[in-house]
Formats: sequence, structure tokens, C-alpha cells
Amino acid sequence: MRMNMKWMATLILALTATRVLAESAMGKDDLLSQNVSLLDMLSRGGVVMVVLGLMSIVGLALVIYFFFVLRRNQVVPQLLKDDVLDKLEVGELADARAACGYKPCAFSEVTVAAIDYVRSGEISPALLKDVIESEGGRQALIIQGQTQYLFDLAVLSPMVGLLGTVFGMIHAFNAVALDLTKAKPMLLAAGVGEALIATAAGLIVGIPAMAFYAYFRNRAARIIAELEVSSGQVMNILLSKRGK
Repeated sequence: MRMNMKWMATLILALTATRVLAESAMGKDDLLSQNVSLLDMLSRGGVVMVVLGLMSIVGLALVIYFFFVLRRNQVVPQLLKDDVLDKLEVGELADARAACGYKPCAFSEVTVAAIDYVRSGEISPALLKDVIESEGGRQALIIQGQTQYLFDLAVLSPMVGLLGTVFGMIHAFNAVALDLTKAKPMLLAAGVGEALIATAAGLIVGIPAMAFYAYFRNRAARIIAELEVSSGQVMNILLSKRGK
């Protein structure tokens, strides 16, 4: 908490310094009369803004992709599940396996692995459970692992923004130290402005990415729980039929 307060105080002081320096170089009325577009402001953030822009596009694409992919109907389609369970109930293993082939998904992969083991010969309930759990765990890792990209994006974007902050401060102090012919307050204000814009851009990309990661992580957990229930139903039916 103290570290966050120090960062907030630093940003406030830097913003105040930027305003004071800019107003000292040009009149206050001139400053207020300027209309700075969003594109102009972003262009003042330095080269890291290009990287953050690409990261924001990737993040938006991931969010849209997860909204379509991380759905129950994509992992455990209800129609497929009912059809497969009905076929397993009457012992039509080949037809159940063929139905899974028409609709590839996590539930299909688990069911196919279980059917292949059962059709291989004598079965052991413990080994059947291991087969289903192994394939189910692999599918769960695929489902849950996809959301990790959003987490990585949420962590990296503020760091990229911080790198832009460092670049901006270096530009500011180098301009003041090395260029003796130009107005130093304006150069210092431009460097500090670049630093603040880069910091803000990194947070703007990172905060929504983290929020969406938390949402999709919980969504994936619910879908995986449904997959586990469906896999258990497949195992129970196969064991009951083999026992007859």
C-alpha cells in the first residue's frame, strides 16, 4: 500500500510539474486554447505506444475469441451428449464413437478415449477411470491454459508502459542537460508528458486484460466442472454395461 501511494504521489507531482512547466513556457490562455487530439496525444507517448497498440489489438482479439470458444455448447454440446449417452446405454459403442467424430470437442475426446479402452478387451474399473481422468485433465489444461494469454498480456503491458516512462524521463533530462539552445521547460515538459502517457497507456491495456482474465478463468472452471460430470456419466454407463 505504501508503495502504491508513493507511485500515486510521484505521478501527481510529475503531472503538476508538467503543467507548471508548460504554462511557464506559454501563456495559460494559449495552453487552454490548444485542441490536442487523441491521436496526437498517443503519438507523444514514444515508440512503446506501437507495442502497446499491438498488445491492445491482441487482447481484444483474445476476448472476442474466448467469448465464442469458452461456452458450454462448445465443450460439452448437449445434443451430442444426449445422443452419445443414449447409444452407450444400448451398447452401440461404434455408433457412439462415430457420433463423437462428427462433433470434435473436449467431451468427444474423453468419450473416444474411454470407448477405445473398453473395446480393447478386458477392462478394469480403475484403469478406465484413469483413462478418462487423464484425457479429461488434458482437455481441462487446454481449456484453462488458453486464458493464460490474457494474464500474460495483463502483466506485460504495464511493464511496457513503465519502460516507456523510463524512456520519457531519459529524453527529458537529456534534452535539458545536452541542448542549451532550446527552451528547457518545454523540453522537460515534453519528456515528462511522454513518460505519463506511456504509463497510462500500459495501465489502460493491462487493467481490462486482467479483468477479462478473471472472468474467463471462472467461466472455464465452470465448463471444466461440467466436463467432469459428463465424463463421469460416460464412465458409469460403460461400467454398468460391462458388468452385465
